[in-house]
Amino acid sequence: MKSIRRELLVTLLGAVMVAGSIAAVAVYYNARSEFGELLDYQLHQMALSLRDETFQNRGVFELPPSGFDYAIQISSDNGVTIHYSRSRVRLPPDARSGFATMHSPEGPWRMYTLQQRGVSVQVAQPMSVRNSLAARAALRTMAPFLLLLPVLALFVWFAVTRGLRPLESVARAVQARSPAALDPLPHESLPAEIKPVVLALNELLPRLSHALATQRAFVADAAHELRTPLTALRLQLQLAERARDERERAAAFDTLREGLVRATHLVEQLLTLARADPGAAKPNSERVELGELAAEVVGAHAALASSKGVDLGLARRDADLVVNGDRDALRTLLSNLVDNAVRYTPAGGKVDVYARGDASGPLIEVVDTGPGIPPEERERVFDRFYRRAGSETPGSGLGLAIVRSIA
Repeated sequence: MKSIRRELLVTLLGAVMVAGSIAAVAVYYNARSEFGELLDYQLHQMALSLRDETFQNRGVFELPPSGFDYAIQISSDNGVTIHYSRSRVRLPPDARSGFATMHSPEGPWRMYTLQQRGVSVQVAQPMSVRNSLAARAALRTMAPFLLLLPVLALFVWFAVTRGLRPLESVARAVQARSPAALDPLPHESLPAEIKPVVLALNELLPRLSHALATQRAFVADAAHELRTPLTALRLQLQLAERARDERERAAAFDTLREGLVRATHLVEQLLTLARADPGAAKPNSERVELGELAAEVVGAHAALASSKGVDLGLARRDADLVVNGDRDALRTLLSNLVDNAVRYTPAGGKVDVYARGDASGPLIEVVDTGPGIPPEERERVFDRFYRRAGSETPGSGLGLAIVRSIA
């Protein structure tokens, strides 16, 4: 599983090690270079000292301590060697003034030549000795830095762990929540990087709480509403079983069939309401021509309107009346409106459907000559399972609730 802690530690520790290695190499070679310059300065100073002693004709030379491996040669212009301190390595008498690298059977030597007033003073030192001394000096310089790398790695681990601690606290707080505990998470003392996540969760939790409450209410309402028709179906089945003749049995089965139709319609309405709930999955979006949709719905309800003696028609259909939406949901919405209008309009009445556009945009209207809804009930009719008192028209009380959810 992907881990932010592991990625941060690997990245930061890797960067520390790479940067530390580069810095260590740079320090090493820089220390060697500086130590080499210091040894060159010693060769130069030794040559000046020997020159002064030669010109003063002391005859006795104060040589460096035996711990230092040097070759010293003093000669005149005519090639006569005045002094030589090491017989195994011969220095070239014709060398130019300044620093040079001389190769010998013992390896390369660093040599400094000083020529003045007919005298040539040469001082040399083995490169192996110089390199060994420079390496030891460089390692001593690097030692504190190398010892600091583990401390720096430990500090990186501590900083990453401490920085991710608020995220772990938020995760534990979310894990400790029960489905019923959907109050907002505390966010006052959180870092700026984690705070947006917690704020987004806090915006989600009330919506989730509302969705769960709606679902619980829906399940409770559905259970309550289904209990009555299912009980009635069971009783009607028992009546059919106890019928004494074919006539009673046929009447009982007719009643049972009507109950099944009402129960089926109720279940279909419940499923439609569940799909249309605002907390459900996001619906499909497509271009829908409302005039065409209205014509389809009017045609689908023509037989019902004719059987009730109601004049149903598409009174107006504007061209190019297009919206973006879920075609099936919009058809359900309009079908419920037309179905309600046809069912509640008395015989000889009229139901007109308008698909038109005005200044506010596309508009659908269903106008009927039925009894209408009293003003005091025009909000309650959108509640689930609400039916007006005294209504004799069969229904589930979900049609307008479905319309509101889809809208």
